[in-house]
Amino acid sequence: MLRTVLALGLCLLATSPSFAGKDDGRLDIYFIDVEGGAATLLVTPAGESILIDSGYPDNGGRDRDRILDVIQKVAKLDHLDHASVSHWHLDHFGNHASLADKIKIHNFWDRGIPDSLKEDDKFDERIALYRAAAQNQSKAVKAGDTFTLESPGLPLNLKVVTASGEVIPNEGPANPHASLHKPQADDPTDNAKSISTLFTFGKFKFLTCGDLTWNTEAKLMTPNNPVGHVDLFMVTHHGLNVSNNPAFVLAIDPTVAVSCNGPTKGGAPETIATLKKVKSLQAMYQLHRNIKLPENEQAPAENIANQEDSNACKGKWIKASVAKDGNSYTIQVGADGKPKEYKTR
Repeated sequence: MLRTVLALGLCLLATSPSFAGKDDGRLDIYFIDVEGGAATLLVTPAGESILIDSGYPDNGGRDRDRILDVIQKVAKLDHLDHASVSHWHLDHFGNHASLADKIKIHNFWDRGIPDSLKEDDKFDERIALYRAAAQNQSKAVKAGDTFTLESPGLPLNLKVVTASGEVIPNEGPANPHASLHKPQADDPTDNAKSISTLFTFGKFKFLTCGDLTWNTEAKLMTPNNPVGHVDLFMVTHHGLNVSNNPAFVLAIDPTVAVSCNGPTKGGAPETIATLKKVKSLQAMYQLHRNIKLPENEQAPAENIANQEDSNACKGKWIKASVAKDGNSYTIQVGADGKPKEYKTR
């Protein structure tokens, strides 16, 4: 991510002769399987790359290697222009440092580095690795920051709508679903401070909110809706039911939802039930089948990338690819999957 005031002087630091989006003018979004963590790679029509989150460390480098595979072998990139952290939980920033050992990362972005994290007694050690990888030069964003990315055709913009527990002003049309908000207990963890980002490419809109939790979702979205409707929604917090407040999910009214869950983490039945109530929803996708739920309580089998438990999982990704005119996009499950087209609203 980068600030408008930089005017993307940083934008094309890349020297790679091959870019995933440069030849076809499309915006590509890869949802990488990191077993219930999060790692989302965007490649712009100008070939600029943004990795949001980086999954768990350890496990023999499993998540790091899956991310590298998508970056290098699928998207054909030899570096990352930007690596961002939605919030300071290990399943979201666990591989930033190890990725930086393997591939050049030009810019690091986050919500600001706290002095400590109560829920992580090893935070000092882990954040030291991140600081070293970023050479203490990571850039902090705040709610309301807007960014313009270089795009040879349609304008490509992003807006930070939440960060550090703050939200953009609650302006816009009244949210007809606001009354569905029933407050939960306050969340003292870093989840509630997640960065939420709205990407706009022509008419296409993609929203990703890290692990933002219930009450902060309501703070953003009630009584008014400052975000509007979206085309593609990365289901918040792996599909857990401490997030995905119906007052929020029904208000953004996505056409397609992708859940970055694991075999036993996320994909909660309450969240899936909320998604099924979305008026405009045409399709749900999941990185994993929730092995604890029956088939009729989750996405159709053909829309689930990985059916197995972690021991047998092959780590298939899900890819969204937006046409250069912004009027349609496809969703593809794995390298062998057939892309399915959806119209931009």
